Amino acid sequence: MNTLQTILDNKLIAIVRGAKPEDTLKIVQSLYDGGIRLVEITMNSPKALSAIEMAADEFGKEMAVGAGTVLDPESARSALLAGAQFILSPTLDAETIKLTKRYGAVSIPAAFTPTEILTAYELGGDIIKVFPATTLGPKFVKDIHGPLPHIPLLPTGGVGLHNINDYIDAGAAGLGIGSSLVNTKKEVTREYLVELTEKAKQFVLAVQK
Repeated sequence: MNTLQTILDNKLIAIVRGAKPEDTLKIVQSLYDGGIRLVEITMNSPKALSAIEMAADEFGKEMAVGAGTVLDPESARSALLAGAQFILSPTLDAETIKLTKRYGAVSIPAAFTPTEILTAYELGGDIIKVFPATTLGPKFVKDIHGPLPHIPLLPTGGVGLHNINDYIDAGAAGLGIGSSLVNTKKEVTREYLVELTEKAKQFVLAVQK
């Protein structure tokens, strides 16, 4: 699997933050059933490395499993050894990018300003996470895409069905989808998982359109 191409083709990275370890595989299965092919398990989740390892073992051939909220190279290395295929950060850290690339994985650092976005890309970021996108909105992505069209951008934060097409039209290469898709504060019942699959289908359909 070419992870970078999988991200660019499928665009939607479902963020699983704070899920109980015993619920993670159920959530990932429901996302897969809904057509999601990219999932990020955040490092500030309970037993995150175990969750990444289980998800990678179970779905690694059908989905690209990544680690999110990675703040340092040590955490990146642990996640990659657990099976993560891409590393996302909420910040820009040169050593984390370097370590990720050394292991042949996809690096997605975060940036907020044009200068940070260019710096992150020149340091080796494959895709640059625009975070928090809630503050900036689709117009910012469009404005950045003008002078820096060669840099793939992944808006994250506040992305939902109400604005997903605006981001795509603005030139976003991908989208990080958090609680508007996976709300881990809810009890993971059978009904919840069915609803999650249906919601995932709506997101996939929106991007395909």
